[in-house]
Amino acid sequence: MDGEATNPFLDDVLAGLSARRKAIPSRWLYDARGSQLFDEITELDEYYPTRTELKILTGQARDMANAIGPDAVIVEYGAGSLMKVRILLDALEAPRAFVPVDISSEHLEASANELRAFYPDLDIYPVASDFMASNLGASLPEGGRRRAGFFPGSTMGNLLDREIDRFLKTTREDLGDEACFIIGLDQPKSPDILIPAYDDAGGVTADFNLNLLERINRELEGSFDVSAFKHEARWNSEDSRIEMHLRSLKDQTVTVAGREFSFAEGETIHTENSRKIALDRFAGMAENAGWTLTRKWTDEDGLFAVVLLEAA
Repeated sequence: MDGEATNPFLDDVLAGLSARRKAIPSRWLYDARGSQLFDEITELDEYYPTRTELKILTGQARDMANAIGPDAVIVEYGAGSLMKVRILLDALEAPRAFVPVDISSEHLEASANELRAFYPDLDIYPVASDFMASNLGASLPEGGRRRAGFFPGSTMGNLLDREIDRFLKTTREDLGDEACFIIGLDQPKSPDILIPAYDDAGGVTADFNLNLLERINRELEGSFDVSAFKHEARWNSEDSRIEMHLRSLKDQTVTVAGREFSFAEGETIHTENSRKIALDRFAGMAENAGWTLTRKWTDEDGLFAVVLLEAA
């Protein structure tokens, strides 16, 4: 490896495996294979967030489009497959441009090309970047009446409070004084619903989580025996979150980029949090970052919410 080049993936993995409680940031789950597996997860019977949010978006898209207004530049953070934004684009009046931001460049480019086929008159500017590391203000296209952020799904719940604060402040700066922001928020509910959503019977979520070790082996000269680890989903009631872990099935030692790391049997790598943030709490977080929560749309069971923030 080039000693002078920076490799954020390597840095995060080495730091995470060196910690007393091993952990790797969830953004590294989403290489091309991970993104494909996550798309499969969203179609599972157990995984309620996607179908519930899609129902909200489909039913309320016109209302959301009216709130955004015509001639808008839409910026989708953590864009993925670009499935949900089509619902919004179809309802909008003459959108000026669309900027999808996603960490997986290969998956992003394929999704952007597919979207261009459906919207040949729409200017699409994909940005391959970690949405948490991006300050996009200078690179966003000019023109349009306003900029509108779009952050569907439950990714907000993957972030810690300080990360949410930083993300909302950065996007507030990116999108500007006339901006709005549509965000999906998974809501608190029974662990009986949550656990199966993150540990499905078919094992797709397990494959998604274990793919992180495969990626380390591929990209960082790792020596993980993937069969010696098991996917685990836990409910943390104190922090109101589902946690995903990779649990070592035996005492073992692995190497990454020439460095050795020891695992005791039962020790885990913490790979993802999915927190369920109540709307009143999120409204306070948004206000602290320069946004005002002005609208909310929910399903009849209150499983999921989509909110509208306006620049304060």
